[in-house]
Amino acid sequence: MVSSSPSPLLIGCAAGFSGDRTDAAGPVVDTLITRLQGGPTGQRAFLIFETLAERTLALAQLRKRADPAAGYEPLLDEMLRPVLARALAAGIRIVSNFGAANPRGAALHIARMARELRVPQPRIAVVEGDDLAAPAQQALLRERLGSTLDGLRVVSANAYIGAEAIAAALRDDAQIVVCGRVADPSLAVGPALAHFGWAADDWNRLARATMAGHLLECGAQVCGGYFADPGYKDVADMAHIGFPVAEIEADGHFIVGKADHTGGLVTERTVTEQLLYEVHDPEAYLTPDVVADISEAEVSAVDQDRVRVSGVRGHPRPTELKVNVCHEGGWLAEGEISYAGARAETRARLAADILRQRLPDLELRVDLIGVLSVFGDDAGRLLSATPNGDARDVRLRVAATHDERHVAERLTREVTALYTCGPAGGGGVRTALTARLNTVSCTLPREAVPTRHEIVHAGSAA
Repeated sequence: MVSSSPSPLLIGCAAGFSGDRTDAAGPVVDTLITRLQGGPTGQRAFLIFETLAERTLALAQLRKRADPAAGYEPLLDEMLRPVLARALAAGIRIVSNFGAANPRGAALHIARMARELRVPQPRIAVVEGDDLAAPAQQALLRERLGSTLDGLRVVSANAYIGAEAIAAALRDDAQIVVCGRVADPSLAVGPALAHFGWAADDWNRLARATMAGHLLECGAQVCGGYFADPGYKDVADMAHIGFPVAEIEADGHFIVGKADHTGGLVTERTVTEQLLYEVHDPEAYLTPDVVADISEAEVSAVDQDRVRVSGVRGHPRPTELKVNVCHEGGWLAEGEISYAGARAETRARLAADILRQRLPDLELRVDLIGVLSVFGDDAGRLLSATPNGDARDVRLRVAATHDERHVAERLTREVTALYTCGPAGGGGVRTALTARLNTVSCTLPREAVPTRHEIVHAGSAA
C-alpha cells in the first residue's frame, strides 16, 4: 500500500478510551471525506479508535471467560455502525485496538455489521501476538517476575506490540485492522509506515508519527478536553467538542486540528499540554516502534485550530517490550450515606467512628464529601488532623478491600445498618461490592513476542 504520492496522510481519531462518546466518529468521518474530496490525487485517510487501557483489557478477559464470543470493546456497535458505510464508501480505512481480548470476535462482529448494513464486505485483518498465552512466554514471565507471581490468580498477560503488523495488514489491502494490546501511538504509526513506505529504522520519521499518534490517541484531550479551566483556560462549546484530525507529511512532521463544525479548540497550549501528557522523559519517550525525543520539538499555530509540530527526533527502539500481567485482587467494598442540616459534619464523623469500631479487621478509607475527600489519604491522617467544622451538607463514603468476599461484604451491611443504628438523619445509602484487578509489569525480549496479521473472511462469521 506504499503511496506513489507525497500527499499528506490524514488520520482522524474517534475514541480516546473505552466508554468515550459514541457520536464522535460522525464529524471526524465527515471532515475526512471533505478533505479527501478537496485534496490531491493519491491522498489517503484513516479513522482510528483507541479504546484500551491496562484495566480495560483485564476486564475484557473476564468478559471472555464468561462468554468466549465476547471480550472485545462493548461499545463497538455504537461507535462504528453509524459511520461504517460512509467510511468504506469514501475509501477511509479503519484501525483500532477495540479487539481487546478477542480481536477475532470483534472482526466477526464487524463483518456481521457490514452484512446488516448491506455494504460490500470489507477486507478485515486481525493483529495478534500481544496475548502471552504460549507456554514459552509463560515461562519467560515466570523468569522475569519470579516469586512475584506466586499465588497470583492471573487474568491476563499482554505485551505492548508496535506498528509493524498493522502496516503489514494494510499492505495486504486490509480496509479494517482490528488489534488487541498495541501501543496507543502505533495506531497512527502503522498507517504512516504503509502509506509512505518508510523503513522500520527511519527513527526520526517514526518518532514524528509516534507523537502524532500520541496527540490523536487521547481523543478530545488535544481539542480542549481535560484542558478547560473556566476563566483561566476557556474552551467554547464543550458539549459538542470535536475530536482530532492530523495531517502527517512525508518527512513525519504534522499538523493537528479537529473535526469541522465542532466545539473545542486546538492551540499551541492544548498541543503542548498533550505532548507532555503521560511522557516520563521528554528526551526518551519509549514505545515499541521508536524512542521519541521531543526536547527540541517546535509547536506553532498555522491557522485557527491548526497547529504544526516539528523538530521531533527519534532513537532506536527498545530491545524489549513492556508487559502487563493483570491478576485478581480481592474485593472492594464501598458504602455511602448522607447527613444534612445542623451538625451534619459531626454526625457524619460519628458514623465513621461507629464503622471503625464495628469493622476492626478492615482498613477503612473514610471520606467526608463536602469536607475532605479528594485530598484525603487512605490512612485518614489528614482527616483526623482536620478540625470538626460546621459543614451542613456531607456525604460519608467508606471503602475497604479484602481478599475474601464475605469479609469485604460486612462493610456494605454495616453502612446500611446506619439507617437506624447510626446518628440521626442519615439517608440515601448506596453500597457496592466490586471484584478488584491488580497489575504487575515486566519486559520481555522483542523476539519472544512474534506478531502477525490474518485476514478474516466474511464467510467465517456466523
